[in-house]
Amino acid sequence: MAVLVAFFSRADENYFGGAMRYIEVGNTEIVCGKISELIEADTFKIEMKQPYSAQYMTCIEEAKKDLKENARPELVSMMDSIDKYNTIILAYPNYWGTIPMAVATFLEAYDFTGKTILPLCTNEGSGMGSSESDIRKYAKGASLKKGLPITGSQAANSKATVEKWLKNSGIM
Repeated sequence: MAVLVAFFSRADENYFGGAMRYIEVGNTEIVCGKISELIEADTFKIEMKQPYSAQYMTCIEEAKKDLKENARPELVSMMDSIDKYNTIILAYPNYWGTIPMAVATFLEAYDFTGKTILPLCTNEGSGMGSSESDIRKYAKGASLKKGLPITGSQAANSKATVEKWLKNSGIM
């Protein structure tokens, strides 16, 4: 079973339980690192050609505008194909209660018929939001398993939680 970890993550200034902090590696990318320690999988980072601002408050306004406009930000690169993967772990931060619109750009570019998606959403208390139902809209033909919400400020300590989720999902 070939597994792909496709993720969108943002470093720079981030929100951690009431305070702003600058980080070098985004929370979602940190959790994806834990996944890589546990299973064999290819990874693909979903990156916008014009990234959001490094300043948190500006970033969330830019993300809100993209969501309201149902935008599809252009990505730095795309995979040639996802055909060889049976399972896609899709990891992203919760932006305004759902996936970042760059993730929608990624999902709409491929045929997910017969593939299983495991959503993983980093957040600071807002959980999965509507991201699972939104993924169903964008990833036509995919089968979705139960998603895993991870508190972003706990990303570095998430390995045991991620391991349990992967086992319950049949990946380990």
